[in-house]
Amino acid sequence: MAPRRNFGSTWWGKAWIESLEQRARLDANRLPRGRTYARQARVGTLHVEPGLVKALVQGNRPTPYQVQVRVRPFSDEEWKTTLDVIAAKAAHAAALLDGELPPEILQEAQSVEIELLPIAGEVGTNCSCPDWANPCKHAAAVCYLIADLMDDDPFTIFLLRGRARDAVLAGVRSRRSGSADPAASAAPGGRVDRAGLPGNAGLVARASRRDNPVAVAARNVWKSAGDSNDQASRLDAVERMPLAQHPGTPAPLALDPPPASGISRADLTALAADAARRAWAVLAGDQSSGLGLSRDHDVARRGSMALGTPAFDDVARLAAMPVRRLLAHAVAWQFGGAEGVDLTDSTWVPKAEQMAPAKNVLQEFGANPRLRDNRVSAGDFQLRLGRSGLWYRFERRNGAWELAAPPDLDPAELLLSE
Repeated sequence: MAPRRNFGSTWWGKAWIESLEQRARLDANRLPRGRTYARQARVGTLHVEPGLVKALVQGNRPTPYQVQVRVRPFSDEEWKTTLDVIAAKAAHAAALLDGELPPEILQEAQSVEIELLPIAGEVGTNCSCPDWANPCKHAAAVCYLIADLMDDDPFTIFLLRGRARDAVLAGVRSRRSGSADPAASAAPGGRVDRAGLPGNAGLVARASRRDNPVAVAARNVWKSAGDSNDQASRLDAVERMPLAQHPGTPAPLALDPPPASGISRADLTALAADAARRAWAVLAGDQSSGLGLSRDHDVARRGSMALGTPAFDDVARLAAMPVRRLLAHAVAWQFGGAEGVDLTDSTWVPKAEQMAPAKNVLQEFGANPRLRDNRVSAGDFQLRLGRSGLWYRFERRNGAWELAAPPDLDPAELLLSE
């Protein structure tokens, strides 16, 4: 089995999780289910605005649920106190201006009764599912993935408290320089979108600056290669360049594509963004470029990226595929990649001993399993064996079988998953 995905790789990401699980007093019965949903890549793009995170979460119904997670914004007086605390020490101000959030800032804010991380009653959730709990498992999944936003950018906690990065930094600078606080009258503003990608919690694209540490390091490595025209030296320099933390975003098009091309500006921009994500993933070693995918697999991949957005219908239309079929393929891609898509539509015939583990475990759970090709069925539940040796859990929904969880080598694990 693959190692279990954890949430919060930085201290501030971990602090968010600790606050979520202990101080915020959320429903302890729903949080574990939320972790499962977050690990199963059921959450789409996270849209972060001042005091609010919105996302679509794929539950057990074909249509994703609409989720909102709200954090109480600070009052102007609370912001004044917070900025005073940060600006009071040069080290704190310098760290924040450099994109870091020292833990001492949280501790010193607490000493003046300011809680940057939410406490009881400061996190509220809303979901279009019928569950009354706060949070339901869909909203809890979004709460956990907010930790990834924290890991990527500690300023997310300030945005959730009502002010964007620029307003916070302007307030700190003004206090250090002794001028008036421009952030006091600034509009909250600010928004971060985190795109959901298969197998992970997603990526945040941020504009790079000339003084970005990655850019500085890259220039230094390139400079170290000297002015030599030796191709090997240049290639070595490229290999030593640090990898950016996230894929870049395409530059705005100066001109629209020619009308006769049949390609719109939006389509071309989307293709460029997709190419950037693929290239970054290859350099990061996370996955292949995907250029060898079949048409059906690539349509499923594009559909999975568009789940819960208006672009999903466009993908179905351009692929000449019924929306329901594309939905099944997109979800299958999220959970199982190309093999998940193949198992959705086709069967193969393994050896009897290969099917025995699933048959035996279903019998242990009191079911009367039925075997056919690579599928073991029991009511509205089915285990399918992939050619890779992985087992996949399918469930019958509205008369059709849909992949419902990531694969596992052990079929028993699929029976115990949420």
